[in-house]
Amino acid sequence: MSKLVSASAAARLIKDGMTVSVSSSSGLGCPDLMLKAIGERFEAEGHPRDLTTLHPIAAGDMSGIKGVDYIARKGLLKKIIGGSYPSGPSSAEPPLIWQMIGNEEVAAYNIPSGILFDMHREAAAKRPGVLTKVGLDTFVDPDRQGCAMNARAASEPVLKKVEFEGEDWLYFPAIRPDVAIIRATTADERGNLTYEHEGAYLGGLDQALAARNNGGIVIAQVKRVTKDGSLRPHDVRVPGVLVDYIVIDPDQKQTTQTGYDPAISGEIMRPLGSFRVPEFNVQKVIARRVAQELEAGSAVNLGFGISANVPRILIEEGLHGAVTWVIEQGAVGGVPLLDFAFGCASNADAFMPSPYQFTYFQGAGFDASLLSFLEIDRNGSVNVSKLSFRPHVTAGAGGFVDITARAKKIVFSGMFNAGAKLAVADGRLVIEKDGKLKKLVNEVEHVTFSGRRGVEQGQDVTYITERAVMKLTPQGIVLNEIAPGVDLKAHILDQSEFPLIVSDRLKTMDAALFAEAPIGLSLPQKPARTAGGAHG
Repeated sequence: MSKLVSASAAARLIKDGMTVSVSSSSGLGCPDLMLKAIGERFEAEGHPRDLTTLHPIAAGDMSGIKGVDYIARKGLLKKIIGGSYPSGPSSAEPPLIWQMIGNEEVAAYNIPSGILFDMHREAAAKRPGVLTKVGLDTFVDPDRQGCAMNARAASEPVLKKVEFEGEDWLYFPAIRPDVAIIRATTADERGNLTYEHEGAYLGGLDQALAARNNGGIVIAQVKRVTKDGSLRPHDVRVPGVLVDYIVIDPDQKQTTQTGYDPAISGEIMRPLGSFRVPEFNVQKVIARRVAQELEAGSAVNLGFGISANVPRILIEEGLHGAVTWVIEQGAVGGVPLLDFAFGCASNADAFMPSPYQFTYFQGAGFDASLLSFLEIDRNGSVNVSKLSFRPHVTAGAGGFVDITARAKKIVFSGMFNAGAKLAVADGRLVIEKDGKLKKLVNEVEHVTFSGRRGVEQGQDVTYITERAVMKLTPQGIVLNEIAPGVDLKAHILDQSEFPLIVSDRLKTMDAALFAEAPIGLSLPQKPARTAGGAHG
């Protein structure tokens, strides 16, 4: 019997009240046609209703791939659990899913991406759930928001804090999907799936196992179908025994606003000269200072924001390859991409499935992480996941909590305050007008990284802005460097809601950071690894 069905026929397989797991990372790998078909069926028939949907990273982002907004309909969704959600400019109308969340029309949760993948793995093996310390003392912790994004979710907890062998742990019961909707490039007639045009494998295999092992079905959206037996077995990432139905979308995008780029899927290698070097501005100054925190030979995670430009700083400085970049979607090595292609990399050394990349992150196997911040508080805690006055501008945490939970070294970067009018001239920072919105606050609105946990675990945490470099210590946040041209009191101390500790060895940031020419960056060599390292 043929597994090939239309998208509308596949949508009719989803019954009222089912739990549906959807594989994608924003636009990357999003089964957009299938989500559209489910939404169209609901509009026409009023079914399926009361679905619970799981999105371990994110589905769709409103910029060419609509994704989850196709199914953001009152009555269709009862509960949604995502690693992150579509975001957009503050001037734009909020995505439909954010309107539903704000109107209490769906119970919405933000569970860290790695934990969501862990929940699928535990469901597949018919184990009770995930026991983890990832998320303690953050918004994930039931002592705070417990992952709930609105009041409706808060009334239906998805985790609890438990004591195990004398320690506090977070327990997430496994969720067993009735349907998994995954995506690949090619399926053969038996349903074997290959990913040759994809920018990442993501977690399709784990999601398929979770559905299949619990009596559910697996629907695979692909670009094309080939003859049975024509795929190399080493290339098959999801075997046909796990796939029940195949839906063809010959027009599926590789990622947001990208039809197909063979460099994203590792089929060709781009010349280094083809990568755009950041224009000289305040953000580049910050990215350069972040780059000075690196060691040659390190494996370094990157997050969205200013730090995403650091690989291009290394290219400009002739140091490409000095560190290996690792991103949560699964790319290892190469050059992580920017803007709508973030989550992809060109010239990668390898693609790991996302669930295994998160195991690497949760266990702190990598050397450093470069991430952004929206707010920092007196305890050193960081918020990247919620701003009440602009909720749809933030996407949620994604893998941020998984990455920072035990990371040895974290460098947070961002602007010192919001709305400042700044310039760079003659090797110094010029603050023409300071911003009205302080980002160093007494207490962050949402704890995405816990400064208290960071101190307890001895994590090396640095905060880098255009005008100051600060360090988390047991005594508080210490100011170690200020930009040339900056007034310590007026531009830094008075712009923080809490007192900063000024180092006895306060120094001026390197003036070369504030000039257009390359800075002559040199990275110290990372110490060689030895057996019997840190245990935690």
